[in-house]
Amino acid sequence: MPLLQQYHFNASLSSSSSPFVAPLSAFNSSASRNKNVSLPPPNFGICRCVATPQEAKTQTAYKTNVSRNANMGKLQAGYLFPEVARRRNAHKEKYPDAQVISLGIGDTTEPIPDVITSSMSKKCQALSTLEGYSGYGAEQGEKPLRAAIRSTFYADLGIDDDDIFVSDGAKCDISRLQVVFGSNVTMAVQDPSYPAYVDSSVIMGQTGQFQKDVEKYANIEYMDCTPENGFFPDLSKSPRTDIIFFCSPNNPTGAAATREQLTRLVQFAKDNGSIIVYDSAYALYMSDDNPRSIFEIPGAREVAIETSSFSKYAGFTGVRLGWTVVPKELLFSDGFPVARDFNRVVCTCFNGASTVAQAGGLACLSPEGLKQAMHEVIGFYKGNTEIIVDTFNSLGFKVYGGRNAPYVWVHFPGRSSWDVFAEILEKTHVVTTPGSGFGPGGEGFVRVSAFGHRGNVLEACKRFRQLYK
Repeated sequence: MPLLQQYHFNASLSSSSSPFVAPLSAFNSSASRNKNVSLPPPNFGICRCVATPQEAKTQTAYKTNVSRNANMGKLQAGYLFPEVARRRNAHKEKYPDAQVISLGIGDTTEPIPDVITSSMSKKCQALSTLEGYSGYGAEQGEKPLRAAIRSTFYADLGIDDDDIFVSDGAKCDISRLQVVFGSNVTMAVQDPSYPAYVDSSVIMGQTGQFQKDVEKYANIEYMDCTPENGFFPDLSKSPRTDIIFFCSPNNPTGAAATREQLTRLVQFAKDNGSIIVYDSAYALYMSDDNPRSIFEIPGAREVAIETSSFSKYAGFTGVRLGWTVVPKELLFSDGFPVARDFNRVVCTCFNGASTVAQAGGLACLSPEGLKQAMHEVIGFYKGNTEIIVDTFNSLGFKVYGGRNAPYVWVHFPGRSSWDVFAEILEKTHVVTTPGSGFGPGGEGFVRVSAFGHRGNVLEACKRFRQLYK
């Protein structure tokens, strides 16, 4: 029986556009995972402008003689997730008594298991002693953690401990890799895809101007990933680029590439002399028998880098810990190892991940940590995903993702993604993410995140049913 059917929804649609203002009380609050989180009304003060309009006109701001980075001017509006947060906050000002539920930004909500936080606490306490204090660590990460990452995720894949660079998160490493590549490379992304790939390329100067008629930047190859092609690009129609950003399971579509598809991708990179930057941040959410690492594919060590994170595995979105694998076999066109340049950038721009966070990461990879964080918590979020998928399926929507990722990709054909986002927020007080924020291929879709307390997910789904029944 689908998990959704275990719950009973009894709600009727109010004629008001903002019916969901009462606190929840119908769900069990004895366990943190079943809590419904009601946000208190914000306390807004009164701000008075002391300058008259005439005074403002006569004031002239001082300007330096430093020109702005022209590439920053190419960026369109705000970065997607801060823009979603801005609109959510504006909505909360408009409806201060509403219980706003966020299923937009992919931020985890469940507590980090004690086996992990106790290790971090122990490390913190040790810093208060002469024997336990430590200052700067290795920029590449502590050796025990690098070894644990290799044995847990890359055993028998030809990856060595020193191929692994521990960091403060996969997103940060994406930007460091862009520094390594520089401004004179060409790049390709899945469309739709995580916006950091494109925005970091724009900032580095790899792209041309934004073309409003097609909603794309010039000099970027957008590889169409649609329901019609199973969310895997037609490589026969893709021109050669230097760098290929590829995420599987994909954010936002939730699609996971098969072994045969990744084999084609690796061969495509080899044929073109390209480098794949493979984002595996959601690999442990995989339910199907698909590769969890690009290095499961023969020959990938010669053409691929892999980046990953503890954020969505163990609730480390605020703790900040990730890693990137750069194999020794990966060489630039002149034969220079990519890993040596990445190491130089890391040593120049970064002083290493927090030792406290690394203690938590090591605990994550212990047998008990793997059980509690990597399996039980992930299983909880996958249960949320099933509820959301069942809800939209029952309403007659085309729904993608969910099975292999904590995101549900819902199709609203013929409609603007931002309009759907606004409609859902206004009429249900639920925050989603507009698909067009992930690229032009996301237009007509919204992404619904499964990261949330169970009671809030159930309440959000009840509201979806009322709105779209």
